[in-house]
Amino acid sequence: MIAEKMKPLLNNNSAIRAMFEEGKKLAAIYGAENVYDFSLGNPNVPAPDEVNQAIRDVLDEEPSTFVHGYMSNSGYEDVREAIAQSLNHRFGTKFSQNNILMTVGAASGLNVILKTILNPKDEVLTFAPYFLEYRSYVTNYDGILKAVSPDTETFQPNLKEFEQMIGENTKAVIINTPNNPTGVVYSHETLTAMAEILRKKEKELGHPIVLISDEPYRELAYDGVEVPYITKYYDDTVICYSYSKSLSLPGERIGYLVIPDELTESSQVFTAATIANRVNGCVNAPSLMQRVVKRCLDVKVNVEAYDRNRNLLYGGLKALGFTCIKPQGAFYLFVKSPEPDEKKFCEACKKQNILVVPGSSFECPGYVRISYCVSYEQIERALPAFERVAKEYGLKGEN
Repeated sequence: MIAEKMKPLLNNNSAIRAMFEEGKKLAAIYGAENVYDFSLGNPNVPAPDEVNQAIRDVLDEEPSTFVHGYMSNSGYEDVREAIAQSLNHRFGTKFSQNNILMTVGAASGLNVILKTILNPKDEVLTFAPYFLEYRSYVTNYDGILKAVSPDTETFQPNLKEFEQMIGENTKAVIINTPNNPTGVVYSHETLTAMAEILRKKEKELGHPIVLISDEPYRELAYDGVEVPYITKYYDDTVICYSYSKSLSLPGERIGYLVIPDELTESSQVFTAATIANRVNGCVNAPSLMQRVVKRCLDVKVNVEAYDRNRNLLYGGLKALGFTCIKPQGAFYLFVKSPEPDEKKFCEACKKQNILVVPGSSFECPGYVRISYCVSYEQIERALPAFERVAKEYGLKGEN
């Protein structure tokens, strides 16, 4: 009965969602306070007060038919222009509303641009570890996703292998910085070298290669780390942005695409992407939330709360003998498993009511992802459970 394309997804459902459902079952048995669910990137930091006030103000001040009605499939013109000017102010770009297409979050934005540019059998490259849904998004349009193997020393992209993997059928590259699941921010040096490779390959192959930057974590960076703006490095770039993390609005599904003038056939791509937004079934981004984000372009989420969690969890796990790099952004730790089969390690954690996600879900086995967008108190309660796991594996902490 079900489509052939769905059968692999049915048999290999998201490990992250599976862990989330497992967490609910364990909470019912042991009590929510005794279950340490680090599986889902669901922000526990509330949306800023300004967002809630903006919702009320929009409903009070703007006409109902305008707030809740249809608009251009690309979104409200004034919202797009406001976003463009905000980006120009922050990053020294030269965008206008004609470069901004409002989307149902970054996930929908990725699907929109992939539908716009992919032909069957076109190849899309990405860098492991990567957000597991990228493969499904590419497959939706009969493309082929190929992953560059990870550099587990730095988790910066493996550019030597990347250059070797670019071929005649390479149509696009997806990057994600700050990265899910590692928290790494791709450096200026990395992006400069990547852009040079892409320009060289475009010239050799005689066709554009689109660099798609997936940026839901752009605003979550720590220790003064700069997150470079990708359109400054390479002309054939499209940005996918979401307010899910930056304003703690994951359920509201609001984001946008940036399609710069410098992109090859930019105007035609923008028109096609607007149509893709419609025919994919989204029609347009949520109207109320478009009006709201226009009023909240300078509002920031409480990054300090995530930073506090980061320092507690990273410091606590390192002290117990676990190995991981300190994340520069997002809200994940990517921890090396104490045994080769990280799924067995996940099971050992589960015995202590700790839920983490295996790295094989991100095409990087031997690691687990721990999401620290939880309460500070949950991390405090979980550290003794992590200590029991560490003792089981004979880990020795740092002095």
